Amino acid sequence: MKQQIQLSDHFTYRHLLRFTMPTIGMMICTSVYSVVDGFFVSNFAGKTPFAAVNLIMPVLMILSTIGLMFGTGGSAIVAKTFGEGDKEKGNQYFALFTYTAGFLGVLFAILGIAFLRPVAALLGAEGDMLENAVVYGRIILLALPFNTLQFLFQSFFVTAEKPKMGLIVTVMSGLTNMVLDAVLVLSLPQEYKLAGAAIATALSQVVGGIVPLIYFGRENSSILRIGKTAFHGRAVLKAVTNGSSEFMSNISMSLVSMLYNIQLLKYAGENGVAAYGVMMYVSMIFAAAFLGYSIGTAPIIGYHDGAKNYSELKGLLKKSLVMIGCFGIGMVLAAEVLAIPLAKIFVGYDGELMELTVSGFRIFALSFIFMGFAIFSSGFFTALNDGLTSAIISFLRTLLFQAAAVILLPIIWEINGIWISIVVAEVMAVVFSTLFLIVKRKKYHY
Repeated sequence: MKQQIQLSDHFTYRHLLRFTMPTIGMMICTSVYSVVDGFFVSNFAGKTPFAAVNLIMPVLMILSTIGLMFGTGGSAIVAKTFGEGDKEKGNQYFALFTYTAGFLGVLFAILGIAFLRPVAALLGAEGDMLENAVVYGRIILLALPFNTLQFLFQSFFVTAEKPKMGLIVTVMSGLTNMVLDAVLVLSLPQEYKLAGAAIATALSQVVGGIVPLIYFGRENSSILRIGKTAFHGRAVLKAVTNGSSEFMSNISMSLVSMLYNIQLLKYAGENGVAAYGVMMYVSMIFAAAFLGYSIGTAPIIGYHDGAKNYSELKGLLKKSLVMIGCFGIGMVLAAEVLAIPLAKIFVGYDGELMELTVSGFRIFALSFIFMGFAIFSSGFFTALNDGLTSAIISFLRTLLFQAAAVILLPIIWEINGIWISIVVAEVMAVVFSTLFLIVKRKKYHY
């Protein structure tokens, strides 16, 4: 049996799991260390700093999403180019996307630091919450260029046929965050604990961006290396278009999170924002499994599309839908069982907040059974270099359906309407994803 699975292989269920598990683990680890950050802030810095972090986090995610866009959009192009047999051009594209994403990361960091305070105030932060949001956000933004590269390389490690290396780097980054969280948050005076958590996260992102940069910048055993390149405007535009679904998805999720926070401040005050923060941390881990699978399979899909191996493409889609369905059912069951223990970890110190979190999470968790289908469908079309279809699915799922639901449903069910809205949005996303898969079937021969 071959030790290393290659993109050109035939993929059984076992092969798919072996190849995608490191990427799933990588995305889950990325989410887990964000959760650890939330745990330390909530339990040791306090409820107001925790609410401030959750209020400003969507803004920070929007700015770092450029790396995910060039990672998913660019890796599909590179994988297809390799599938067509042009390895030299594939490596030129890889270098170009890396340099472009790094430059934009620096630019967005400067703009973010300059405009963070008015943006936080616009979202409804005032007093201590506003000051906490600005302190946390500005420290995180100092590491934005590295976070951008970390997102980019998470996709390219898979294309390089080195998903396990991607997992190792993510674990290194996560452990850096966890250890520094424990050291800084626990040892610093109360007024500096939030800043300590932000420093821990920023330094972990530096690790996550620098280590892959060194690996791909030198001779290595993968099929990719960062070297000299020329500017290919068409390739950059194609990567942006192709990765626009993931870019749109993350921006939409961030915008919707802001809308959720505004609604929660209206219906439940600061407690509502804190409760939603807990749900988002847990949801982030579950969604990361689906996103990891989607990123893990994308280069395989892109390669076989480029090689015109349509029978393999058809098998990949069928197997993926079956596995995502099984994952979804398992996640809902796990979430319902773990609702109380998970809430206790974050907000066990406040009985009223704990009750609100548990009741909301039991409703919110039903969305996990539907979530994976739309995430994978969007990633599937990205891998086929059909950025427009992928972007439409992401736009409908993460912005239109969720925004409409979170505005309308609370009018009927108040606070429960906010929790129900995510479930309704995911169901609608599955319906439209299915329609696109049926309509595009003949064009892509799957």
